[in-house]
Amino acid sequence: MRSSSEAPSAGSHGAERVVAVVVTYNRQQLLRECLDGLAAQTRPPQAVVVIDNASTDASGRVAAQHPVVTETIPLQRNVGGAGGFATGIARALQVHGADWVWVMDDDTVPRPRALEALLRAADRARPVPSVLSSRAVWTDGRDHPMNRSRVRVGASPREKTQARALGARPIRTASYVSALLRAEDVRRHGLPHADYFIWSDDFEHTGRLLRRGLGLQVDDSVVEHRTRLFGSAQASPGERFSLDVRNRLWALLRTRSFTWWERVLYGGSTVVGWIRLLRREPDLLPLGGRGLRDALVRRPRPSWQVLAADPEQAALIRAVDEAAGR
Repeated sequence: MRSSSEAPSAGSHGAERVVAVVVTYNRQQLLRECLDGLAAQTRPPQAVVVIDNASTDASGRVAAQHPVVTETIPLQRNVGGAGGFATGIARALQVHGADWVWVMDDDTVPRPRALEALLRAADRARPVPSVLSSRAVWTDGRDHPMNRSRVRVGASPREKTQARALGARPIRTASYVSALLRAEDVRRHGLPHADYFIWSDDFEHTGRLLRRGLGLQVDDSVVEHRTRLFGSAQASPGERFSLDVRNRLWALLRTRSFTWWERVLYGGSTVVGWIRLLRREPDLLPLGGRGLRDALVRRPRPSWQVLAADPEQAALIRAVDEAAGR
């Protein structure tokens, strides 16, 4: 990995400390490709943290041996992408002194100029963005439907004009398949909810950061999301459909990340998607009922409790969230 002094300048934000966080679980070959992509950045991050979600393959060893990786954190049990990102972001803030945290899954392969383009937009935008996301494409170059950031409804003419000048668009939420989070805003608003396990953790967390903050999707920042199939998360959710229902209802009903009219808008579009899915796959209905029940009978546990099997990581998470008043 090249030192930051060898990297091309990306403006004032190019001098700030970027920590990349990758969460992995049993995808050693994809993880290697992801880390190779990080190593090839024209503006490399100053640190790379890999959270190994109790993998049973060689993912942990791949991470520990890769030259771009600063540290690998093996967890005692699999806490899903949500718990992994809560852990990694907390470490980026508390251990590595991040100014920006660049998060991605292990099946995300950033193209060489991905981070440079995000930082260039961050440097030119006013106010400083809270979240910047990349354009995620599938292996054949098509925009990936799983990772389309929601455009900010009601963005002002000034926001739209600035975004166009930056080769970007104003967004309301972003996928964790390459999102650059401003550390200052994460400290103010807290970490993602680890109890979501998978799905909608990024929807809720970036929604929280962007309720009042500026979000941009930057077209020149491109990553490949190397999923096995091309499609949205609802294309074939299987047993995970209960988590989809529970987490989306948690995000819309049990947080303040969205205004009342956004809850109606996003909730309505979500229900329409579920109805279409259940028409195709009626066997999923009991799973949807389980998710509905779980969403109504309890709230997400504090993230530090979810990470109780890893006391050091739980303590870091608790410190960040308590400082944010969560």
